[in-house]
Amino acid sequence: MPTCLVHPLPYQADPAVYFQSVRQAPGAVLLDAGRPAASRGRYDLLSAWPLVELAPLPEEAGAAFFGRLRDQLASLGRAELPAGNDLPFAGGLLGYLAYDFGRRIEALPEQARDDLGLGDAVFGLYAWALISDHQAQTSQLVFHPSLPGGEQARLLALFKCPPAEASQPLPFALLERFHGDIEKDQYKAAIARIQAYIGAGDCYQVNYAQRFQARYQGDPWQAYVALRAACPTPFSGYLTLPGGGAVLSLSPERFIRVSQGQVETRPIKGTQPRGRDEREDAHNAQVLLASTKDRAENLMIVDLLRNDLGRTCRTGSVRVPELFALESYPNVHHLVSAVTGELAAGKDALDLLLGAFPGGSITGAPKIRAMQIIDELEPTRRGLYCGSLLYLDVRGEMDSSIAIRSLLAKDGTISCWGGGGIVADSVWQAEYQESITKVRVLLGTLEHSCLQAKL
Repeated sequence: MPTCLVHPLPYQADPAVYFQSVRQAPGAVLLDAGRPAASRGRYDLLSAWPLVELAPLPEEAGAAFFGRLRDQLASLGRAELPAGNDLPFAGGLLGYLAYDFGRRIEALPEQARDDLGLGDAVFGLYAWALISDHQAQTSQLVFHPSLPGGEQARLLALFKCPPAEASQPLPFALLERFHGDIEKDQYKAAIARIQAYIGAGDCYQVNYAQRFQARYQGDPWQAYVALRAACPTPFSGYLTLPGGGAVLSLSPERFIRVSQGQVETRPIKGTQPRGRDEREDAHNAQVLLASTKDRAENLMIVDLLRNDLGRTCRTGSVRVPELFALESYPNVHHLVSAVTGELAAGKDALDLLLGAFPGGSITGAPKIRAMQIIDELEPTRRGLYCGSLLYLDVRGEMDSSIAIRSLLAKDGTISCWGGGGIVADSVWQAEYQESITKVRVLLGTLEHSCLQAKL
């Protein structure tokens, strides 16, 4: 099998050092482990100038689009990394699935407004990547064997001697404070409606979210740098969009990872705010760990994901090696579990995605009924929120996030969403506050730390 070429570069803990050289290039994408402040992620992965860009055709079903992605991977050609090199990407696909890609998998109503105009999915096919391994403290350029020698030389020169930025982009600035789309009375009524559905036996849990928006001007990359400093997380990412927009994700949640046929998903369900001091913080963590409600919510989603993985994994291989673990981030404590499995013969990562997307931790249970209720009660479509950023390489290696704590900068408006799982004993005031707590650090950082323009 052909082997990738790997060229060492000086190690950089901050991916911005290298990403600055390509961030204004077509298809620039950064999958960011949040180092050095975040400790759980291992790799940063960045690239640009895709060979091909792929988006779903109008009315194209999810399975058909995934078939085209599979064909593009095959056209690039399988390759391996040099012996002893365990980097996660050898060339392949990088991009996003919006939450609303789920409409191409399941039949859903069309009640929520699509006022953002974001495509359901966009992927690029990339023949190179710059990968930093924070465990080994290495940064390396990985070239797929198909990448022409001249392009390899250009990229090596670019990252060894980055050019001075030709023009300084307009500084990022909010033009107003963030405002929510849903009034408190509307939020209260929606929670009551969900609980009525639960009481009638339609569902057990529904993830309900509200959207916050503000007008902005300037360069979204500057906003991402500020957000990354304030809220480092292991599944962060920055994707450029046509027209100067961008996806800014500060997600703490893995969706699905596939490595050598082994599968893992790590759903988050259960949240408590960080304390104002060490004593209060420890108390809040213990409250979360002991919460019967949060543990029950988490267990519901674990069962849902066991079922989703079971569609594509070998019979009997699905396990739950970790249940109700505590993970802490700058703004919240989370309750996290792990579900693992082994891909069945003849199945691949795209089959797995098709059977599990969107993630159960951000829909509810049962999934399809919960998604129908979400579409009924949330006034606008989610777009990227609760979708996924991911890579899938020519060897079948994949990792993906749940795009929570994520923002969309597009057409002069920046959007951010916060939500949570609603169950029978949820108290609407507490749920409303939790939806704000989850994103307060993001909204506050942009409102107070970024240079603001005057109206």
